[in-house]
Amino acid sequence: MSHATQATAFVCPSLPENAFATDVLTGLGHTPKSLPSVWLYDRRGCELFEEITGLDEYYQTRTETALLGECAAAIADVIGPDAVVVEFGSGSSRKTPLLLDALVTPRAYVPVDIADDFLDDAVAALARRCPGIPMLPVRADFTRPFRLPPQLHDTQGPRLGFFPGSTIGNFAPGQAAAFLAHVGKMLGARRRMVVGVDACKDPAVLLPAYDDARGVTAQFDLNLLVRINRELDGNLPLDAFRHEARFNVAASRIEMHLVAQRPCHADVLGQRITFAAGESIHTENSYKYGPTEFRALATSAGWDVERVWHDARSRFAVYLLGPAGNA
Repeated sequence: MSHATQATAFVCPSLPENAFATDVLTGLGHTPKSLPSVWLYDRRGCELFEEITGLDEYYQTRTETALLGECAAAIADVIGPDAVVVEFGSGSSRKTPLLLDALVTPRAYVPVDIADDFLDDAVAALARRCPGIPMLPVRADFTRPFRLPPQLHDTQGPRLGFFPGSTIGNFAPGQAAAFLAHVGKMLGARRRMVVGVDACKDPAVLLPAYDDARGVTAQFDLNLLVRINRELDGNLPLDAFRHEARFNVAASRIEMHLVAQRPCHADVLGQRITFAAGESIHTENSYKYGPTEFRALATSAGWDVERVWHDARSRFAVYLLGPAGNA
């Protein structure tokens, strides 16, 4: 099989073509208004997020990258040879080579992402970086049920789920447990999971990470309105909204909101949407988990924490999960 064939994305049929429209019309029709964070990641959103990860305020990426560099060999020792690596919400796959280089004869890499053109570019770059590893990209919303590519049906060996970037925090705790349980069934009996988890709960550190001085995160958030206008025949007034990050202490989460600065209205696919001054669209959550909280979450989803690595300030952790009762 040539690399060109390998890099052709398997489009999961469980992703409805009108999912974006349905989510937008439903979310903007509710009070309070909200939109699923997955829709922040069109191509432009992915590009802006990559820029965010390099900002001084955004400690998560550089901290996790350093941790993965330290623990990749230990993870590879646990996993053993011939693993299939499945990355959920792969984005640029920038951290993936840290794992692939450490593993012994990995059988395939399966990046799962909803931004298909960005996915294609990332896979092409990774195929050049790791030419001996088959690339089997899947275009799917990993927050919804999806299927792995048919080429994996006959493969043997362990399967390693890779979920970096503290993306687990975008789920509410119950949803996070359901996701981890679903992933466990998908990966099968010989499964492991590497999960990056943001543990920091200091507002003085968190708020700048989600509302940087250069305004890149604001562009990222506001790009969702640009996408709605472009793809759903919308006319949302972009200058009427501002980005706002909030730390919800009771829920232990950062929230991103687009706040209307004045009363306004807009049409999206012919549906009239009205906004009062100060009303917001809740676009993203990022839950923060200490070690006890995350261990309980993993256990409730059928996983055991086998190893954990954290930085010197205990702001961020990388967890290696295995099947419950496997120890």
